[in-house]
Amino acid sequence: MIIKTPDKYFLVSGFAEGETELNAFDNALLAAGVGNTNLVRMSSILPPSCQEVAPVKLPYGALVPIAFADEASSIPGETVSAGVALGVTDDPTLPGVIMEHHMHGSEDECRTIVISKVESAFRVRGWKLADMKVAVVSGKVERIGAAFAGVVLWA
Repeated sequence: MIIKTPDKYFLVSGFAEGETELNAFDNALLAAGVGNTNLVRMSSILPPSCQEVAPVKLPYGALVPIAFADEASSIPGETVSAGVALGVTDDPTLPGVIMEHHMHGSEDECRTIVISKVESAFRVRGWKLADMKVAVVSGKVERIGAAFAGVVLWA
């Protein structure tokens, strides 16, 4: 096997300003603790028996599997939000489900929406939701701002 299936995860989030929307996004990655890495965007399945750990300092240039949401704006006064939520069952043989949401709007509204996405995913699968973890961040744009939230998977 070339790529090991991750067995650990942690949630991150950050908001930052920048000179451009891309710079604001890059600065939000730094604020979240995942800057200076190569993020590998993945779809939204948490491997079975994956355990939450405290965020780790990621090696520079590491390939980092991550499910994430981001939102940027260059409209002063606007609020941008990004959130992730993951749900797990009490059956360690089943995977968890990660959902993302990003929006121009409040942190509370983003949290409500991303939580409802996880609940819906579990209903569709017919699984019992035993636990949920959520990371949501928002910020009021001064000039150009970006919000970022993600679930980092690590082996």
